[in-house]
Amino acid sequence: MAAASAYSAPKTVLVVGDSLSAEYGLSRGTGWVALAEQKLKQNNIDAVVVNASVSGETTSGGRSRLPALLTKYKPDVVVIELGANDGLRGLPVAAAQANLRAMNDAATQAKARVMLIGMRMPPNYGRDYADKFFAMYGTLSKDIKAPLVPFMLDGIADQPQMFQSDRLHPLAEAHPAILANIWPVLQKTIKTK
Repeated sequence: MAAASAYSAPKTVLVVGDSLSAEYGLSRGTGWVALAEQKLKQNNIDAVVVNASVSGETTSGGRSRLPALLTKYKPDVVVIELGANDGLRGLPVAAAQANLRAMNDAATQAKARVMLIGMRMPPNYGRDYADKFFAMYGTLSKDIKAPLVPFMLDGIADQPQMFQSDRLHPLAEAHPAILANIWPVLQKTIKTK
């Protein structure tokens, strides 16, 4: 019986993201992370979700914050949704990739499974940069053997009516669709940890 209860201990999912995960401009509890926690409960998956996302966060900021978060929460799964702010600032793709790789290494050392959420840059950033930026997630996912959601705004990014007036942050109505993009990978990642 002790083995069964140890096995059924709730898993902790740590989400380290930027404003897209931090409910920027939304009522609390309406973003995809809160919706994911509700869906886990509805599916009888015993997991606690800690949203450590910060608006404006870059991969560098996430890299520096992660060790303390790993120590505090001891997560089973670390969902990394970072890079958009690096891209919007035109930072080198190689630097973002190195930061994400370092975050994976820290999480792996803490015995957590990493899941990546990818992002695309708008076309006005130049085709070459946008392509390299998007490809970074796929390359890194293969290298570190981490599950990947290629683009969290798939099916949403081309619908201006789904965004707040800044045209960068989705409205609450878009977050169920964002979760629909993330859920299959998240569910599988939690169950295989």
